[in-house]
Amino acid sequence: MKRIFRAFAQSALLLLIVCVTLSTSAFAAPKTTFKVGYSIYVGFMPMGYMKESGILKKWADKYGIEIEMMAVNDYVGSINQFISGDLDAVGVAGMDALTMPAAGGVDTSIFLITDYSNGNDVLMSKSAASVADLKGKDVYLVEYSVSHYLLNRALVMNGLSGVGEVKTVNISDADIAAAYLSNTDIQNAAAWKPMTADMISGSPETKVLFDSSQIPGEIMDVFIGNTDVLKDNPAFGKALTGAWYEALAAIKAGGDTAKPVNEYMASALGTDQAGLKTQIDTTFFFYTPAEANAFLTDAKTGTIMDDVRKFSFDRGLFGQGATSVDAIGIQLADGTVLGDPANVKLRIDASYAKLGAEGGL
Repeated sequence: MKRIFRAFAQSALLLLIVCVTLSTSAFAAPKTTFKVGYSIYVGFMPMGYMKESGILKKWADKYGIEIEMMAVNDYVGSINQFISGDLDAVGVAGMDALTMPAAGGVDTSIFLITDYSNGNDVLMSKSAASVADLKGKDVYLVEYSVSHYLLNRALVMNGLSGVGEVKTVNISDADIAAAYLSNTDIQNAAAWKPMTADMISGSPETKVLFDSSQIPGEIMDVFIGNTDVLKDNPAFGKALTGAWYEALAAIKAGGDTAKPVNEYMASALGTDQAGLKTQIDTTFFFYTPAEANAFLTDAKTGTIMDDVRKFSFDRGLFGQGATSVDAIGIQLADGTVLGDPANVKLRIDASYAKLGAEGGL
């Protein structure tokens, strides 16, 4: 999964604004058919199972709607489809919700949190003994991605000022594993599973310096919806949320109950059960709506979003027109706003998790 958040050029921003303007009328009227996209990543794979097993149809039928679920190979492309209104919801890394649709002017709501990385994202080195040893060194990663954020947090937590203390070298997620294993000039890297598993196992001298388990909750994966679509069509959010937690309950139950889900997920990820387990072991799933609601409404989540927005602005990811970190408003679950309350473009909506926790779905 390419969990990438990047700055928009001014021309791209103008294009997004045009797309949003043209599709506004589509958001105004209640709908009965919805499209949802997700990328191939362990935290999103239950969505595919929901479709194949009939769970999704059961919940959609309950609310008198239809939900078309589709796997999208191009992660950034799936977000662009959401921005243009071709998808009603899409799975993204939490930071991408801020730096892509929200920064592009689309009023976006996080309405379902699936998981957070609990060791999937790794900073590693063939030669450095500690994070502090990276000062002044090259670090290879997908720039403006969660790897970039992970590196910054690792440096700050180990006494350095941040990514300005190292030289980041951009490399694609498709190339990083092979390059790290074959090129002796590449000594330091940050990436995510499944690439990191190959990088570590294929390089005996590699040491893990830092991973996402040391910043729990910060690299979260979520489903976002257009705020107006969700407001006008609450049945959509309820059906998708209900189906999700039915699938997650099967995984949590284990044994024969979990077997069909796990088999589907392993096949879709192109791995076996052992490979699936290594990915699940470093992924913190929110198995119940009560757990999700607790996380979304926790004050710590506001702190996380504050860290994310500061990093994003510092890296230029709010676009050329943003003059301060407060340019984009982020509304937290309790209604408080980080940034400009007159320009709220990202909202944490815990209402569906709360309904699920109360048995109201």
